[in-house]
Amino acid sequence: MNTKIDLKTLGQDIVYVKPVQVSDLPLEVQDEVGDLEELFAVHNAEGEQLALVANRKLAFHLARENQMQPVTVH
Repeated sequence: MNTKIDLKTLGQDIVYVKPVQVSDLPLEVQDEVGDLEELFAVHNAEGEQLALVANRKLAFHLARENQMQPVTVH
């Protein structure tokens, strides 16, 4: 299913979580993550990155602690 969805229409309390390869990040970030090969980014509906965390579970917990509804994006 490759249907594009405008996340702005889903509501302001939605955030999306996506995996990010550490090798794709700036060197200064890579230096801080240790042995991790993948992090998870949390973005708002406008695409602004709100957080970068070590794992998916933490990303979802962070979102829910801030009264946001997380959804996964691949």
